[in-house]
Amino acid sequence: MDRLLSEEKKRMQASIEVFQKELETIRTGVATPALLNHVRVEVYGDRLPLNQVATVGATEGRLLVITPWDRSVVPAIEKAILTSDLGLTPNSDGHVIRLQIPSLTEERRHELAKQVSRKAEEARVAIRNIRRDTIAGFEKKEKAEGLSEDEVKKGKKEVQKATDQHIEKIDAIAGDKIEEITTL
Repeated sequence: MDRLLSEEKKRMQASIEVFQKELETIRTGVATPALLNHVRVEVYGDRLPLNQVATVGATEGRLLVITPWDRSVVPAIEKAILTSDLGLTPNSDGHVIRLQIPSLTEERRHELAKQVSRKAEEARVAIRNIRRDTIAGFEKKEKAEGLSEDEVKKGKKEVQKATDQHIEKIDAIAGDKIEEITTL
């Protein structure tokens, strides 16, 4: 029973971590290197993450500076940024690429807030699915190993408690991100 609960908590925590990584890629009008985490660059006959071919830094509130380790990959990095869903235009001098992060319009802020809400709901659904799987595991153990009804009820309460805690975390993370997006 304890093994099922610990496994459930690990899976729920992993779901929250995935949710946080997804939110990092949502542009808020502030320059952060995490914006480029999902950008893959076609170099050396492979598609590599940007952070494996260049250093990315935020020098000002709205400026990202990408310094490739090999100058010959500058065009490939520019192309990867242009084809990404970020909507940013790279500015290159042949050595360094600069990305100016434009301020968000009110309409775009609302779209991004909705996107955060959708991702939060997906994370909540993942948590609930984990709860369902764990409860099913308790019921199987009840039949197979002869767990008592009281043990199963206790386990279900613990599962629900963990579910509620993780959903609260998701709501807090989403609320913070939405506030970050909507704050001018």
